[in-house]
Amino acid sequence: MTSNLLNSLELSQQLNKTLMFSSRQTNWSGILVEQCQSPASAFELELPALFDHWLYFHTGNPAPLIQKRDDRLHESILHKGDNFLVPAGQPSYWCQAPDMSDDICAPLHICLKPDFIQHVAEASDMGSNRFELVHSFGQQDSQLHQIGMLLFAELRSGGMMGKLYVESLTQILVIHLLRHYSTLRQPIASQNSSFTRTQLQEAIDYIHTYLDRDLSLAELASVVNISPTYFASLFKRAMGISPHQYVIQQRVEQAKVMLLKTDLAIRAAHRLRQRRYRPTSWFL
Repeated sequence: MTSNLLNSLELSQQLNKTLMFSSRQTNWSGILVEQCQSPASAFELELPALFDHWLYFHTGNPAPLIQKRDDRLHESILHKGDNFLVPAGQPSYWCQAPDMSDDICAPLHICLKPDFIQHVAEASDMGSNRFELVHSFGQQDSQLHQIGMLLFAELRSGGMMGKLYVESLTQILVIHLLRHYSTLRQPIASQNSSFTRTQLQEAIDYIHTYLDRDLSLAELASVVNISPTYFASLFKRAMGISPHQYVIQQRVEQAKVMLLKTDLAIRAAHRLRQRRYRPTSWFL
């Protein structure tokens, strides 16, 4: 019954924390990134099942936490860099003992739409297999933590790097979850095919034509009529760098050319002024 499922906004309210940063006002697709803050006090909380997959990144001092799974209690000490994953559709229970310190808890929360994860799986040739994301509690995963922190840094910057960067990070995050936190037994393998020369040139021409636009993976993929995930994989294989890195590289090169032209124009104007106001001999 989907009417009993908790959405991400209700999750924040249930956790009763002060919202510090949120991507709710952005156009990020398939993902919600938020940081909440509260005193590290004792609590006991039973959460209904969620609409979305919920990732929690612990960012503070060590904290004892009890979680219930399969009618059994699991005790752990969360350390900085630990994460837990609660798959969509699964209720959860959390309990934390009283903390005598004055610490502030400010974890990072990431919610992912199940439809988006399914779409990425299908684009990676895994859609024909039924799979589920699996519960993870208090696990150290440096790669997952790094992806989460990069998304958080982009959120705090106000989306400075652009939509293409966020979409690329989100794709990487989902692929990582499918590889390491799902029931999939078959690894996500690289496709054997590649861009045709025409497809690659069309994509590159489009990037150069609209270099000043906030490009997205979906927009670039539509140029050659393939899925965004597949496009990102093929582009990196053909060019050696991701679409986002290529766009940044070309913007830097464009900026260098503009600076060079500006510098040459300034020098030419300076020489013109010198010739115009150079005193002649009969003034001396």
